Amino acid sequence: MSVSIAGRAAWLDDKDLQKLLAALNADGEEARIAGGAVRNTLLGEAVADVDIATTNLPDDTVRRAEAAGFKAVPTGAEHGTITVVAAGKPYEVTTLRADVETDGRRAKVAFGRDWKADAERRDFTINALYALADGTVVDLVGGLADLESRTLRFIGHAESRIREDYLRILRFFRFFAWYGKGRPDAEGLKACARLKSGLEKLSAERIWAELRKLLSAPDPSRALLWMRQAGVLTAALPESEKWGIDAIHALVRAENDLGWQPDPLLRLAAIVPPDDVRMKALGERLRLSNAETERLVQWAATAKVEPSMTEGELAKRLYRGDVKGYLDRLRLDLASARGRAEQDDKALIEAGGYFRLLVSAGKWQRPELPVRGGDIAELGAEGAAIGTLLKALENDWIDSGFSLARDALLQRAAERLKA
Repeated sequence: MSVSIAGRAAWLDDKDLQKLLAALNADGEEARIAGGAVRNTLLGEAVADVDIATTNLPDDTVRRAEAAGFKAVPTGAEHGTITVVAAGKPYEVTTLRADVETDGRRAKVAFGRDWKADAERRDFTINALYALADGTVVDLVGGLADLESRTLRFIGHAESRIREDYLRILRFFRFFAWYGKGRPDAEGLKACARLKSGLEKLSAERIWAELRKLLSAPDPSRALLWMRQAGVLTAALPESEKWGIDAIHALVRAENDLGWQPDPLLRLAAIVPPDDVRMKALGERLRLSNAETERLVQWAATAKVEPSMTEGELAKRLYRGDVKGYLDRLRLDLASARGRAEQDDKALIEAGGYFRLLVSAGKWQRPELPVRGGDIAELGAEGAAIGTLLKALENDWIDSGFSLARDALLQRAAERLKA
């Protein structure tokens, strides 16, 4: 029985895409939609990018695309990939390939015309589906059956696929988080466990890119559990060892219940210790952006908030500290308390307190000190004494709950200068 995505894929009806496919399919050559667009359409999920595989060599792809009126950019011509831009939308068009040599990080490829060989060099069966221009799905490796059962399976021998590129270990768990169901494929899981030391060969940027995508899944908790069981999580994220990943369950549940958007960095914080020194080292090791590293460091350095704290006391902390750090800590504390509240009435009360404080922190706006250095100078203060006195007045103002007005602060300044 043939399977088709026609009628299910609005993107397939795009006139420019059909025109490009027609150009690539002319004169004995062939082009098919490949990979994620086919997979996601069959699953009823959103399609972000449409990739094309073709028998055309890269130079021919450029020639045909330009003749059809499109812009062709040789973004990865040495690997067979040309980016064709149609009405501002990019399509990656890649010549069929076969791996000639691999070292666990990259592969030397040879261009070919064999669709089965092209499918078999890909990582997972569900990623090796093709679709013709009319929507007919072509399955050469059993991807349709695995897609129906939500089974993530390496194509061919799992260890062989991993040795070609050790990033596939992390991709195995990432795709399981997004598309898998039940237990991961046993052979794939065992192969990942056996070859996890190969992750050391990968760049930090590639590792974090995969972890970030995994942590962005609707619910990454099962994937993280199997990563922990296989020893892969410790290999990729040693900071998580002996810390536990149980908090991720409660965080995902809170996201769903409270309408929070999945936040990969907050989820990362949920499974690593709140140690600012270790978070700085983690950011450097994984080559996180400066903003990402700073966020983790500030979260870890933020003092614990008690659920009984008043909004006024929290406001003082927010003024003196990092607001984002407090928001992250409150979200994690609230999620944790909600998770424990099912069996613990005390935790239910804690959850109420954290929710109250989180709402307050979310609305908080930083107040402005009513006096400035020039005001102090007009009272007769000079040099470093101006800054010292201004800081003292700011502390008085904060301690008052930001209620001391300008005149009262200036009166205090005058009294201190006379003392």
